[in-house]
Amino acid sequence: MHGEERAQTKKSDRAVFLQEFLKNPRQVASIIPSSRFLERRVVELAEIRRARTVVELGAGTGGTTKAILAAMSPDAKLLIMEINPHFCALLGRIKDERLIVHRGSAQELQNAIFLYGLAAPDVVVSGIPFSTMSHIAGARILKAISSALVPGGRFVAYQLSSQVDDLSRPLLGPARVEVEFFNIPPLRLYRWDKGDGKHSPSPEAL
Repeated sequence: MHGEERAQTKKSDRAVFLQEFLKNPRQVASIIPSSRFLERRVVELAEIRRARTVVELGAGTGGTTKAILAAMSPDAKLLIMEINPHFCALLGRIKDERLIVHRGSAQELQNAIFLYGLAAPDVVVSGIPFSTMSHIAGARILKAISSALVPGGRFVAYQLSSQVDDLSRPLLGPARVEVEFFNIPPLRLYRWDKGDGKHSPSPEAL
């Protein structure tokens, strides 16, 4: 894609992102897509290059998706769980045989993995805004992620608030936390490693 085409695509993506934010700010939770600095940081923190099965929750217009695909090995698979139909339509235009776009809630993660015959994910990346959903819904999503990941698998979330940390702690323990300032707004990045021998789920999380 030439520079002018890329600029037009980014402009169009931003317009769609803004429209969807105005329709449902609790679901989208941002007025513009992630910056390339955040996308690069997510890929590095999640160690995408080592993964064979990757799941992305809340892919939006696909900026992070493209960064993940660029870093993935040729034989890896990327499953997207996106609830917004307009974003799903945009994501469906990405031409890559390794990509599977599934319209549905992140709570249905394990069902989607089974549906497409995928191996348990090495990495789950999430941009969905845990701060705008109910505690019950957030806890269900985090339980689905924790259950789906392989032992030693990585969960990376980029968020405005610390709610995801509060929800994940009973299941995955304390997170490694970084901040990406070159994003609007600046976001925290959290990483958990499942089954690293440092933490066992608390009884209330099981």
